[in-house]
Amino acid sequence: MPVSIAIITGLSGSGMSSALKVFEDLGYFAVDNLPVQLIPTFVKLCEQSGKTDRTAFVLDVRSREFLSLFPKIHDELIKEGAHVTVLFLDADDSVLLRRYSETRRPHPLPDQDVLAAIRQERALLSQIRELADVVIDTTEQTVHTLRDVIKDRFAERGSAQEMKVTMVSFGFRQGLPREADMVFDVRFLPNPHFVPQLRRFTGLDREVIEYLEEQQEVREAIRRFSELLEYLLPRFGAEGKSYLTIGIGCTGGRHRSVMVAEALHDKLESLGVRTVVHHRDISRDAERYVS
Repeated sequence: MPVSIAIITGLSGSGMSSALKVFEDLGYFAVDNLPVQLIPTFVKLCEQSGKTDRTAFVLDVRSREFLSLFPKIHDELIKEGAHVTVLFLDADDSVLLRRYSETRRPHPLPDQDVLAAIRQERALLSQIRELADVVIDTTEQTVHTLRDVIKDRFAERGSAQEMKVTMVSFGFRQGLPREADMVFDVRFLPNPHFVPQLRRFTGLDREVIEYLEEQQEVREAIRRFSELLEYLLPRFGAEGKSYLTIGIGCTGGRHRSVMVAEALHDKLESLGVRTVVHHRDISRDAERYVS
């Protein structure tokens, strides 16, 4: 059986240490900031010992060799037969700046103000980000929600090559989810926000679900989205893609996108596709919807 390697990287302050703890809870041998050039040797020692077949590494700009050597090491591990997943954690500059202010920890890129260091780090990591199999934006995440997202994606369940799909409902008003591989825009569907008796509910509530299910446009959209995914998922899998994040967006992220995301989740689960749902904006500005 090939060894499974999770490489956790990303912006300093985005949650890499928290992510590593989650992998440790999942049974991975967890290593923080090992020099990147030692990883192939470390992996071989793990294989020879037979004590673990799953290892998670945190690699970041604390090791400058990481930036120049990682692409080559990444390819080398794959050629040796390892199952390598690169997890890249990101967050908005303003959120990273706030986290540094709260913790009062220095940024690993010294001799400049924190915001400049964040921007420099983002530029330095741009090529590493392109190698990522999974990108998680932690801007709106807590330690607990990040743990749940990682466990949903990486907990063993079935084949190691099983496609794992995450549905993210969101509001375009708050911006696109950065981690989305594709986006379905459902703003063309009838909007429960303009039905006074439905405004205070969400797409998880029976009242909104029944209203939307009565609309022919909604039923047709869900059918067509489902057919598209049935067509695409096997083809993504054939290309070696193990993770897919699908954004479902409406205006505010409370009604239409939530209902459609849940419907597509149920459809994919019925087809045997492991699927999880995250409603990013369902609770945002909730007071605006109280009549």
